[in-house]
Formats: sequence, C-alpha cells, structure tokens
Amino acid sequence: MTQPVSPPRDSTGKLPPVDRLPAFRGLLAHTDVRTLSLLGVLAVLVLIGGVTRRDEFLDTRNLQLVLTQASVIGVVTVGMTFVITSGGIDLSVGAIVALSSVWATTVATQEYGFAGILFTAVLVGVGCGLVNGVLIAYGGMVPFIATLAMLASARGLALQITDGRTQIVGVRGLLDLGERDAYVLGVPPLVIVFAVVTVCGWLILNRTTFGRRTVAVGGNAEAARLAGIDVRRQRLYLYLLSGLCCGIAAFLLIVLSGSGQNTNGNLYELDAIAAAIIGGTLLSGGRGTITGSVLGVLIFTTITNIFALNNLQSDVQQIAKGAIIVAAVLVQRRTASTP
Repeated sequence: MTQPVSPPRDSTGKLPPVDRLPAFRGLLAHTDVRTLSLLGVLAVLVLIGGVTRRDEFLDTRNLQLVLTQASVIGVVTVGMTFVITSGGIDLSVGAIVALSSVWATTVATQEYGFAGILFTAVLVGVGCGLVNGVLIAYGGMVPFIATLAMLASARGLALQITDGRTQIVGVRGLLDLGERDAYVLGVPPLVIVFAVVTVCGWLILNRTTFGRRTVAVGGNAEAARLAGIDVRRQRLYLYLLSGLCCGIAAFLLIVLSGSGQNTNGNLYELDAIAAAIIGGTLLSGGRGTITGSVLGVLIFTTITNIFALNNLQSDVQQIAKGAIIVAAVLVQRRTASTP
C-alpha cells in the first residue's frame, strides 16, 4: 500500500500555510526559470567578453558605456513592455524617438535652454502616442497598421525638419550631463534615469490597478470589458505611456550624442520588441515582466559591445541575436507547458 507523502515542513518543523505552497511553486516555475536563465545568458556573455578582451571589456569605462547605451533603448523597452502586455504592438517607437530628438534640437527650441529641449522631446513623444492611442482605441485601427503609419509619418517629418542635416546642440548645461564630472558615484546620469524609469515601470505593472488592468486587457479584452474595465481608455493610456518613454529616450539620446538626427532610433522598434519577448513578455498579451525586458536589453547591448571589441561583422551579430530570441521563446514555451 502506498504511503501518503507528508507536506514539506520549515526549519522549525511546522507546516507552512497551505495558501503559500502554490505561490512558492509558481515562483520557482516562473521567476527562477525565466529570470535565472536570462541572468545565466548574461553571465556567459560577460565571461566571453572577459576572456576574449579582458582588459578592454572589463574596463570601468567600457562597462559604463554598455550601461549608457542600454539606457536609451531600455527606456523605450519599458514602454513597449506595457503595450505588448496589453496585446498591442508599437512599430513607431524608433521614428518617434527620431522626431522628438530633431524637434527638440531646432534652433528655436534651443533658445529655451535645457528645460525647453526636455519639454519639447517629451511633448512630441506624448503627442505621437496620443495619435496612436486615438487611432487604435477609438478609431478601431489595428495596432500594426496605425503604428506603421506613424512610423512612416514621423520619419518623414523628422527628415523634413532637418533637411537631412545633423542639428548640433549648443546648450552647455545639457552637454555637461554626458561628461564624467556629472557621474554620481561612478554612475552616468543616463543610467540613473533608466533605473528610475525601470523601477517606476515595475511598480506600475506589478503593484497598481493600472498594471492589473493592462494584464487583464491583454489576457482577454472582452472579459476585461465585462468586468468593468474601460478597454479603449486603457489602450489610449498605454500608447501615451509608450510615447512618454520615447520622449524621455530621445532626450537621453540628445545628451549622449549632443545632436539631433532624423536617423536616430533606427530599428529601435525591433530591438525593443525582441528584448521584451526574450524577457518573458508574451507577444499575444496577458503577461509582461519589466525585469525580464531590462535583462533582454542588457543581453543585446552586451552582445553588440563584444562584437565591436572583437571587430566582428554585424551580420554575425544579427545571427547571434536571432539565435538568442529563438532560444528564449523555446524556454518560454517549455515553462508555459510545465504544470
């Protein structure tokens, strides 16, 4: 006769509360597999970089550069994570970054100094997000089509504003943020902004009603509507949030490059989507993770840095990124199928 299996006990010999056991198993099944697998990939990449170019890769300045470069696309990815979690998509983020950066660096805008550039970049980003949100939530347009139209329009307007020329920033206070003297305990200001955006994004998605509504809309929009959620308004807010993140990223890019160009943000939409997906956000919606998205950004940025230090061709880099995306999706499927 089979003996009954006794439940696990804690260090004092007492039984843990019953309601905590499923949560503990869920934590192991989801957090450990996804997050630890991404941390493992990142650790392997760091090891490869340390072995191939130890003196250069592990140099403090290079590590600061990696984090700084990750900050711009990282902020965009935070906004993209919210949109994908809701079951949407935003193909226009790169073009919005470009438009925000060139509009914020015109001669007229620079006359208002630091505040004028920051305000314009954020305002343009939010304005583009508003257009996307209205077309999708209230116009009934498919997100793919609406944001694709915004991509083309924003790129065209950015080219028209610059006439194909680079707009140099002459505001000293803004340029000083990119200097080493502005670092806080060795951390670049751009990285601090990225960290703040990441923490805010995590709190909003995991600890607020807004985040729960976002997940509900992505999981089943009709069920969310029947539960009393204004689905259209929620989607509008999400694209506004994505536009806000694009405006912040555009400002960071201006600080980083000291200029505005119509080519800024090229392929940001693909990098942001890929980072969110390998981080564990479902492309079909209903599940999102800010932590995983950030790790995805760091993985891609580290790959780019390693390839640059080893003078390897960009086509091989793209192949490596593609392989990582496929592996991450396979891990997601395996995790999802685990009881």
